Amino acid sequence: MSEPVRVLFVNSEMEHFMTPSPIATIGRFLPQGIQESGCEIRSFVPRYGTINERRYQLHEVIRLSGMNIIINDIDRPLVIKVSSISAARMQVYFIDNEDYFHRKYVYTDDEGNYFPDNDERAIFFARGVLETVKKLRWKPDIIHCQGWISHFLPIYLKKVYHEDPIFTDSKVVLSLYSEGMEQVFSENTRAKAIVPGIKNKDLEIINPANGINLAKLAIQYSSGVIMGSEEIPSEITDVLSAGNVKVLPYRDVNDPEYSYVQDYKNFYDQILGNNDKKV
Repeated sequence: MSEPVRVLFVNSEMEHFMTPSPIATIGRFLPQGIQESGCEIRSFVPRYGTINERRYQLHEVIRLSGMNIIINDIDRPLVIKVSSISAARMQVYFIDNEDYFHRKYVYTDDEGNYFPDNDERAIFFARGVLETVKKLRWKPDIIHCQGWISHFLPIYLKKVYHEDPIFTDSKVVLSLYSEGMEQVFSENTRAKAIVPGIKNKDLEIINPANGINLAKLAIQYSSGVIMGSEEIPSEITDVLSAGNVKVLPYRDVNDPEYSYVQDYKNFYDQILGNNDKKV
């Protein structure tokens, strides 16, 4: 009997802990549906300041916390917290850092302007997830990245962690949403993202550094793309039309006649290809 497929969800948002939105709802219910289908899952989300730790009983996992992630020559402590959604029998891991996530708003300030360090927050989140999964010693078959704050993860996986036994066979599925595509990052985003294993030329596509080009970077290192929003910039769809990556077209997940969990499962199976494990 084959082992169950392992799916790592790297969520930008998650309903239950956050205000419902299209991406937050998927972040909440897709992992549950995939788990109920017989897969093993792990689910991660940033510990935004809008998440009430007491209400949701978040607690720090000491054995997973304690390392520092260096970004822009500054050591940033990585804190891992965990909570459960008992109705779904699902555990959720939170990537936390006081400087990056303890704010009253998620992506923008009170005037609707994107935070100027959103690039650093995305870098920290991506590296924090990968380092934590290494410590868990849990080998994912599929890594499903959802939303712009997860978009640095594919290049780190393929350029920095690809020789680690935990990630050797991992395939990336990327869900693209229109949210965040319009933001502009700092001029030195590429310099911030460079670590051993990544060279400046690997990041040429994010010049200029903005949400659209970051999505292009994520696509470049992914095996499959799911269209999470109906309206995606033409710069992105033009890249996808080249046919270098498998694409699952957009469908409204709220359509009662559409079983998105089953559709996504089938897409995972396509991505795994000849792998003995099937979803």
